[in-house]
Amino acid sequence: MRDLQTYSCLLISDFNLNNLAGYLDNDGDSPSVEGIVAPFGQLMPVLTQKNLECWQSHPDFALVWTQPDRISEAFKDLLNYKPASLETALEEVDAYSSLLLNVRDSVRAVFVPTWVFPSYHRGLGMLDLKTGIGISNTLMRMNLRLSENLGGASNIYLLDAQRWVNLAGKNAFNPKLWYLGKIAFGNEVFREAAKDLKSALRGIMGQSKKLVILDLDDTLWGGVVGEMGWEAIRLGGHDPIGEAYVDFQRALKSLTHRGILLGIVSKNEEAIGLEAISKHPEMVLRLEDFAGWKINWQDKAQNIVDLASELDLGLQSVVFIDDNPVERARVREALPEVLVPEWPEDKMLYKSALLSLRCFDTPSVSKEDLERTSMYVSQRQRQELKRSVGSFDEWLKGLRTRVKVEGLNEMNLQRTVQLLNKTNQMNLTTRRVIEPELVGWTMERNRKLWTFRVSDRFGDSGLTGVVTLEVKDKTGIIMDFVLSCRVMGRKIEETMLYTVIKYAQSIGLEEIQAKYIPTPKNAPCLKFFQRSGFASRNENMFTWDVREDYKAPEYVVIEEGA
Repeated sequence: MRDLQTYSCLLISDFNLNNLAGYLDNDGDSPSVEGIVAPFGQLMPVLTQKNLECWQSHPDFALVWTQPDRISEAFKDLLNYKPASLETALEEVDAYSSLLLNVRDSVRAVFVPTWVFPSYHRGLGMLDLKTGIGISNTLMRMNLRLSENLGGASNIYLLDAQRWVNLAGKNAFNPKLWYLGKIAFGNEVFREAAKDLKSALRGIMGQSKKLVILDLDDTLWGGVVGEMGWEAIRLGGHDPIGEAYVDFQRALKSLTHRGILLGIVSKNEEAIGLEAISKHPEMVLRLEDFAGWKINWQDKAQNIVDLASELDLGLQSVVFIDDNPVERARVREALPEVLVPEWPEDKMLYKSALLSLRCFDTPSVSKEDLERTSMYVSQRQRQELKRSVGSFDEWLKGLRTRVKVEGLNEMNLQRTVQLLNKTNQMNLTTRRVIEPELVGWTMERNRKLWTFRVSDRFGDSGLTGVVTLEVKDKTGIIMDFVLSCRVMGRKIEETMLYTVIKYAQSIGLEEIQAKYIPTPKNAPCLKFFQRSGFASRNENMFTWDVREDYKAPEYVVIEEGA
């Protein structure tokens, strides 16, 4: 599904990138991207002169793709079997890195494919990995140096061009294309590059998938557990199919280490399905690895909707994996926002199919990402407490919630930007920013940013809230009001407003304004402000008279951090 907005990407190279621009322009996957090809053969002027015509359209992103022998004379000498200094090659990489760091302030993000050289070039053969003389050895070190130089730049990302070459195989390089049109790679390489670039853009825009929902029978294990019993399902053992299922589960568990949630939607008896997960000795995934499940005989599409709702995730965040093509077709038709990949019939291809998905890219991985599954397990415990107590107030009191309020700092910058870019529901304006933009924005004296870290008796939910305020005369304007769906409805929203109004009183403001900008997904934010106590000036503008105190929520302990 294409976005209504089209993003522009300036393609800068020392070879012909028109084919890549064509793939970006015509690829049907979101987001829509217009490739703007910078003047051919003018790499240095384009990187150093921002007054050139190609920069005047103010592109959203840039891709800088170069050949190593055009960047490094020392590497060019190696290609010609001349003596060359590794130290000189690395110094040339340093100089090139400086140019890339200068470009990053002109766009939201810069993408840099790694250097490769033609697979038909054998270099020194058996000596090619020798330090100091080997072409492959030197190129590896040059790529590593480039990665180290750019590692501190939060909006520059290296893309693995070697993987594109490997996928293209013998079609990756064609000398005829170079002589006829100065095209360095075959079309298969450009096709893979376009797909990876779009995947990276989705990650930056907060569109990466967050939840993998799985079937059970013949998906997580072989056979039908309700007919065979858990002891007889194919899983592990001296069996190639059983071994493949174990490896598939290991790959799924590895996703949880980067913040991806797992869920189950299966037509089965719940007790039987859960018993297999709990008791089978070869199960890699256990109940604590799943954020939730719907194991019953109901329609899977409806179960996916219900499970995503329980986890406070939108359907656009979901991947559904099922061995049954009929079930896949049903979910694909009923829930077009859900990604339903075609799944191989051969069980031994399950792991490779999972690891090849391009839907999990994110620009960073935070502490909260790494602990996301345990946070959802804690959320289940909160809901169990809620069902066991008599009233909402009793539930809040029993949670013993603590909120730590901090400003922006080096430790929380990455997570703050991630929260701003990925949160859709409790998000006042849905402003998206990159790290340098946010840091620059907060440097102005009339601007203020707070982060909110939430914990309770069941665990630490991490940094889950952000508010920014811009002061104009005697008015404070809330620019961002963002809260993770995990902690919505637990008086954290009120705590955030209390913090803002208390600050406004301390500096003598007269009014706080919050202008809601509607999107297809942020209606929960509107509903909160409608019941927040703020006056409604019109359907999207809310105000607070700072002369009036805003009551601190009961049952929430507020801590002031750094």
